[in-house]
Amino acid sequence: MSLDLGERLQSVRKRRGLSQRELAQESGVSLSLIRKIEQGERDDARMVTLRRIAVALGCPLSALLGPDPAPPEDGYGSDEIWAATRDALAALGEGQPAEGIVEQGIEAMLVDAVRLYHHNEYERLAKILPRLVKDGEAASPLMRSRVLQLVGSVMVQTRQLEPARVALGRSLADAEATGNLLDAGSAVITLCWLMLVERQFEDVRVLATEWADRVEPRLSVATVPEVSTWGWLLLRGSAAAIRDNRPDEADDMMRLARAAAVAVRREAGSYHQYWTTFGPATVAMKRVENAVVDDRPDLALRLAREVPPDLRPTSDNRNRHLLDVASANLELRRYDAAFDVLVQLSREARPWLVEQRMARDLLSRIIAKRRTLTAEMRELADIIRLEY
Repeated sequence: MSLDLGERLQSVRKRRGLSQRELAQESGVSLSLIRKIEQGERDDARMVTLRRIAVALGCPLSALLGPDPAPPEDGYGSDEIWAATRDALAALGEGQPAEGIVEQGIEAMLVDAVRLYHHNEYERLAKILPRLVKDGEAASPLMRSRVLQLVGSVMVQTRQLEPARVALGRSLADAEATGNLLDAGSAVITLCWLMLVERQFEDVRVLATEWADRVEPRLSVATVPEVSTWGWLLLRGSAAAIRDNRPDEADDMMRLARAAAVAVRREAGSYHQYWTTFGPATVAMKRVENAVVDDRPDLALRLAREVPPDLRPTSDNRNRHLLDVASANLELRRYDAAFDVLVQLSREARPWLVEQRMARDLLSRIIAKRRTLTAEMRELADIIRLEY
């Protein structure tokens, strides 16, 4: 029988020879919260809080989360525009594939869908995806894999985790069946993203490392897609390691990813391999993200100033970077600066922003510091569906 969070925390704390009060002092987490976690009264502590406890205990975060960490709730109900896409995924394999499908036609639809995804045009994308899933079933395994990877990405982005798992599992199986290592690696990159959301940090670290070893290129002769796939696998592994309180491993993988970015020299990508939008700007942004996770806001903002301004990664990576900048400002009590970033994202990427749990958390913390709210704050709270 597996232990719950409170029992695991108590076990590790006792093995380290710390009292609850000493752990509170070392971690900066309140004594009352530590007591409530150990007594089973609080199993909803924020990841940043649990990581601070893990740092103080000198253990991986996964030691506290356990082998099957509880993922955040699926985002069903928040927006039903994706219901038809979920139904199309659920119906895969149940009927006869459509006849007369032309591979080039599916490829053209995929190009359009990827463009809508990157431009945050979710309502238009939601009208295309069900047909793309259905028609893709009759396509070649490689094209079907690419379609399902995009669908899986959309599902992860909108926090519909079970459909994402279905889509990405099928995408990886189809890519592996064709023997196409880069497309399989791409599916793994997106699968790692899903697993990061699900807090499976140890599994991501292992899977990303395994696949990075499989696709590792000779940088002097490698193509851009080869280097980019390798680089993104390293970024996923680094993200998992830093979240799991393994900073040395995170730094090692980030160092290799930076070498890959130097080899690429520019942000590059193709119509379906949107993960290959990879280069110095992407890696610079992920260094900021790691610094935020590592509770080093000063370093995060310093690194943010080093992000090449003339190189633009995909919008979702840029948007996430801006949330990291807002988070760093918030940790340094620069509340107006943090709020300004959220307002900017609301103007530039509202459909993306409303799906971000991190944005709601940041705005909630900003509002908590204000006695009265401005009209702009109240409007943004309504836009991102901040609960009362």
